[in-house]
Amino acid sequence: MELRSEPGEMWWSGAVADGDDMPYGGFVFDRDLQTSIGHTQANPVLLSSHGRYIWGESGFRIRFEDFAVHADASAGGPVVVGSGGSSLRDAFRAASTAYFPATGTSPDPRMFTTPQYNTWIELVYDQTQQRILDYAHAIIDNGYPPGVLMIDDNWQEDYGVWNFHPARFPDPHTLINQLHDLGFTIMLWTCPFISPDSPTFRTLEHHQLLLRDHTGTTAIRRWWNGYSALLDLTNPHTTTWLHHQLTNLQTRYRIDGFKFDAGDPRFYRDTDQPHTPTTPNQHTQTWADIGLNYPLNEYRACWKHAGQPLAQRLKDTVPTWGRGGLGSLIPHGIAQGLAGYPFNCPDMIGGGLAEDFEDAAFTFDEELFVRWAQAAALFPMMQFSLAPWRVLRPEYATICRSAVQARHELAEHITRLVEHAATTGEPILRSMEYVFPHQGYARITDQFMLGDDILVAPVLTKTANQRTVVFPEGTWTGDDGTTVKGPQATLIDAPLERLPVYRRG
Repeated sequence: MELRSEPGEMWWSGAVADGDDMPYGGFVFDRDLQTSIGHTQANPVLLSSHGRYIWGESGFRIRFEDFAVHADASAGGPVVVGSGGSSLRDAFRAASTAYFPATGTSPDPRMFTTPQYNTWIELVYDQTQQRILDYAHAIIDNGYPPGVLMIDDNWQEDYGVWNFHPARFPDPHTLINQLHDLGFTIMLWTCPFISPDSPTFRTLEHHQLLLRDHTGTTAIRRWWNGYSALLDLTNPHTTTWLHHQLTNLQTRYRIDGFKFDAGDPRFYRDTDQPHTPTTPNQHTQTWADIGLNYPLNEYRACWKHAGQPLAQRLKDTVPTWGRGGLGSLIPHGIAQGLAGYPFNCPDMIGGGLAEDFEDAAFTFDEELFVRWAQAAALFPMMQFSLAPWRVLRPEYATICRSAVQARHELAEHITRLVEHAATTGEPILRSMEYVFPHQGYARITDQFMLGDDILVAPVLTKTANQRTVVFPEGTWTGDDGTTVKGPQATLIDAPLERLPVYRRG
């Protein structure tokens, strides 16, 4: 299928990992949504600034060239072109209503009201009862509010053995009770992998609950933690087994929810022999289905769960200023919302790839960390891991706390937007084009709208104490008390301690 772009027409969505390249139009771009969606969320939809949309139920290959859109579904089913009006918002609403309507529910509100704290970068694989408790106490002792605390990988005995490791967690009941008493909500990291040569593996293989490869034998796949088997979640007996494990954690230890990691399409093959014939993308879809049973959830890899009450984190980012790091947060956040995933969270503040921090050549950048905290503060969710009080000088740590305070002051506004998104599916974090169509704002990706009336313009450039903000029509009152009459582009002062936020009056 070929669709000629209209003059000035631009396009968004598909794979969130391509957010840096959005909007498409006027340059060559390729992505095959049937075979590669990146390491984050995707939805087989394209949205136009002129109100048109393209939908392919099973995905399609996208190619933008010579001001034309090529969408080839091959054997994956038809590609549908529709129209909802004349703007990006019109296109989103029409496509969402037709193909990924909102459910009326959201993830647990506790995901949005306070910061989240993930133990991954702070502790990496050294997850122990005492270190987690020390981390929780330090959060409160350093002036941060308790919130959702995610205990990450290596709390468990083994992959697929969802019990606390007895040596590292001698009394998990006491740990969870102490964390709850401090005011934290507890989530545990999980994945769809099963360690081979374990009693769990032998039991699941005997009952044919593991994925089989093209030869009909149990598939063993390489992932970032080594080699493991995979749960075959196309088999209802497998999902029943997994839900039993998770429910047991909730009832036995009072665990509140789960971080569902991995499950990326890259771990599956078209030639695999699952219980029910399934594509790699659909395997990712079945993994996300599990989380729908748990209001406190988090995903990074998702396929076609737009409009669903799942918390979606951006892919792991590197601790740098530009593309792939801080510079990608806003364009990827915009892409998430337009793909139909409004309940979005940037990666952990400062970056989420542990190996970058462990590199001998790595130099920690305090300014980057502070600006990252400011950029993340007014996303629908924000998530710490690396402890600001440990890695920052006191004056910088104070600025991080002020970013949390800025979020606290807008908590009611964010909650209302979450409720609105649950009902309508509309993004919470919005591009300028979404709110102010056809005014030349489509390619602005260094500022965003929180709803329709709050403009957020964090500083994303090293050593910068000023930045240019584009103000649409209206009167805008800043966090610093200044008033700007739009439309105009204005150079504002933004020293390190300032997160520029403007409200339309």
